[in-house]
Amino acid sequence: GGNTTHGSCLPGLCLSWRISTQKQALTRPSIWAEPDSRIPEGKTAAIWCQGPPGAEEYQLLSEGGLSAWGRPQRSRARGAVRFPIAAMTSRTAGRYRCFCRSGELWSEPSEPLDLVVTGMYDTPTLWVQPGPTVTSGENVTFYCRLETVTNTFFLLQEGGPSHPQGSHGAVPAEFPMGPVTSAHTGTYRCFGAYSDHVWSFPSEPVKLLVTGEEAPTDPPFPQQDLAAWDHTAQNLLRIGLAVLALVALTWLLAEDWLCRWRTREGAGRAQAGMDCDV
Repeated sequence: GGNTTHGSCLPGLCLSWRISTQKQALTRPSIWAEPDSRIPEGKTAAIWCQGPPGAEEYQLLSEGGLSAWGRPQRSRARGAVRFPIAAMTSRTAGRYRCFCRSGELWSEPSEPLDLVVTGMYDTPTLWVQPGPTVTSGENVTFYCRLETVTNTFFLLQEGGPSHPQGSHGAVPAEFPMGPVTSAHTGTYRCFGAYSDHVWSFPSEPVKLLVTGEEAPTDPPFPQQDLAAWDHTAQNLLRIGLAVLALVALTWLLAEDWLCRWRTREGAGRAQAGMDCDV
């Protein structure tokens, strides 16, 4: 198949413009950046591409038309290819995809990788309301402001999700969160963005601490209910005693009436006197 290749080199990234007419049939490779997909200006970085076993050649493409190619080395784990970048700039930032080839067959493109250069132009200011220490279940809002003209901002949590929260339009940018949990505890920074892949310096870090609420060890009854229960128990006791006294009095009166009835029926006086002497 016809391949057209010619190339040039940026610092640390050899580039070529290559048109492949081969049929795309292999499994798409995976792509990632090292040490991260957000690299400070001037720092070294690398893009890795890894295809299926047997891949012989890899090609890295950016949406701007730049590309690089390489072959896997036997010493590389699982045949992955590393594309080094000696110094990160706004020119090497962008959206990348990679392909791989085995024989005459080319793969489908990988998922896109957004490589961002940071540390450009200015430093934003980050703060949080109602404050850096909140209780679990509260709502909080981070605010990010940058003096340089931009209305696109990103908020990142160290060790948190790799995809940052974005805000567009409002100045200062607002990043509402909540109800917060212990998972929101951490260190945050924000960036202003001059384009999708060119960001400002990071803000100073802001630490958010989410404190949990201890489960209250309530008594079996609330205090006011317990007092009411004591009062009710006392009343029930009094009523019970009164009922017992009434039953006893009724029994005595019944016995007395029965004895007198027997006396009227002509029972013996001594026997009646003995029986009715209560």
